[in-house]
Parts: sequence; structure tokens; C-alpha cells
Amino acid sequence: MPSDQIDEMGPIDIVVIGFPPDAPMTGEAVPLLMELVERGTIRVLDVLFVIKEADGSFTGFEAQGLSADRVGDFAVFEGASSGLLGDEDAAAAAEVIEPGSAAVVLVYENTWAAPFAAAVRRNGGEVLAAERIPAQEFLAALDVADSTT
Repeated sequence: MPSDQIDEMGPIDIVVIGFPPDAPMTGEAVPLLMELVERGTIRVLDVLFVIKEADGSFTGFEAQGLSADRVGDFAVFEGASSGLLGDEDAAAAAEVIEPGSAAVVLVYENTWAAPFAAAVRRNGGEVLAAERIPAQEFLAALDVADSTT
């Protein structure tokens, strides 16, 4: 990727989404994700699927040769493998899911933030730290703060 394109990129996130064996798989998540892509809010850079067997062994596979019977609605990400994710990422995802579960690992650019991020870089700024706080943790912290006031 040319450096001028890199300079204009937004922040990059990686997320691991686990699906336990009893997950209802309603099919409503992928269309919402695709809506974010179509609106230009995010850009999916890489997708990796992980299956953890009952014995704890796991398999990771890229978004190549996907079929709906294997990955459900995530089959729309056919070909979305840039090589960013690999065996170490599959192992890391397998560590956080239960045996008999599956996971999808997504790397995506927050394109909505690209203009701001590019302006910060042009002004000599740099991100020194970043952390994603799960909504449940944020709400729990608000509950604690409310109970102490």
C-alpha cells in the first residue's frame, strides 16, 4: 500500500467474536456489519475463522473457499484475507473460546475516523495508547460511580 494511502487511514481494530455450540445464529449480525461496510463506516481488511474441537485442538482458516454451511452468513467475506492474520492469531482466538465453539477474527479500519486521524498525523500527533472498553464494563463502572455518589 502506498505511503500516501497509509497516511490517510483510520485506526485499525481487531475483534474476536465467539460462537458457543448452542448459539442461536439468527443471521442478523452479518447484514448489520455489511451495512457498516457499505456506508463506508468501516473497511474489513482481514477475516480468519477458528474452530475449537471438544478436545481443545483447533483449526484456523482464511476467508477462502467459504460455504454458508460452514460459516453461515460470514460467507459474504469470501476472499477477505490479506495475510495480516495467521496461525498465531488463530491460536490466540482459540485460547479465549470454549471447546466446541467457533470464532471469527475481524481486522477492520475505522474509516469514519480517517480524516481526523490523518489531520492528527499531519499536525505531528501520534496515538500513544488506545483501548476498547466493552459496553458491559462501562455500564458496570457507571453503576459503581452512581452508587458512591
